[in-house]
Amino acid sequence: MQSTDQPDAKSKEFGHETIADTSVLTDFWRAMALLSRVPVYHIDDFRPVMIARSVWCWPLVGLVLAGFALLPAMLAHYLTGNAVIFAIFAVASMVLLTGAMHEDGLADCADGFGGGVDQARKLEIMRDSTVGTYGVVALILGLALRLTLIMAAADMGQGAVIFLVVAVISRAAIPVMMRILPPARDNGLGKGAGRPDGLPILIGLAIATVIVLVLSGIVATLAVSCGVALAICLVRLVAKWQIGGQTGDVLGATQICAELFAGIGFIAAMTMA
Repeated sequence: MQSTDQPDAKSKEFGHETIADTSVLTDFWRAMALLSRVPVYHIDDFRPVMIARSVWCWPLVGLVLAGFALLPAMLAHYLTGNAVIFAIFAVASMVLLTGAMHEDGLADCADGFGGGVDQARKLEIMRDSTVGTYGVVALILGLALRLTLIMAAADMGQGAVIFLVVAVISRAAIPVMMRILPPARDNGLGKGAGRPDGLPILIGLAIATVIVLVLSGIVATLAVSCGVALAICLVRLVAKWQIGGQTGDVLGATQICAELFAGIGFIAAMTMA
């Protein structure tokens, strides 16, 4: 999702499909191109149907991105032994890898929902590249909470685990929002990303659940899953109320909110263990 809601972002029509277009490996590389700034070559088919079929591997993309983001963070922690520095390096590295696309979505939603007087004006504000007061506040609070959650987990010896867990499970939440909430516009990424079928979404959720279970155990998995479910419900409720559907910005905000609520669930589970 390298663009939020520009009218024709990644939605070009192509005349035919090739075998490579429908391969499992190509699904992964297409997802990587959509969800990050990592250079991906020979992937140029971003029709809604192709995007929608790739959603099963979005949690795997989150795992790979988080793994790479952890490398400088763990080096910094090894050199300094400081949880704050670890958290800052981890978040900063992830932001660089993703191009801050999800943060941009959160800021645009905050500006649009907070500053618009009607649906049309809210959507207009969300498409504006300028970040307003609501957006700045949302970004500050969101980043502060992310850093706090990682630092709290690092103090428990779980800093790397929480970073991987929330990266995986939050990207499984995006396709759910694409499925349960119709696009609010007739163009833009929210429309161009398509509406995934239930099977790819369920496969993605299953993959995310298994990864989280292996990394953190059954109690944390249940807590994280509850957090993500709550985040999806809240974002859906607000987006439906404010603009009548989802956009690329709403999908970005969904990822951030799911990450934060999953992190809270993880910390709660670790504290009670």
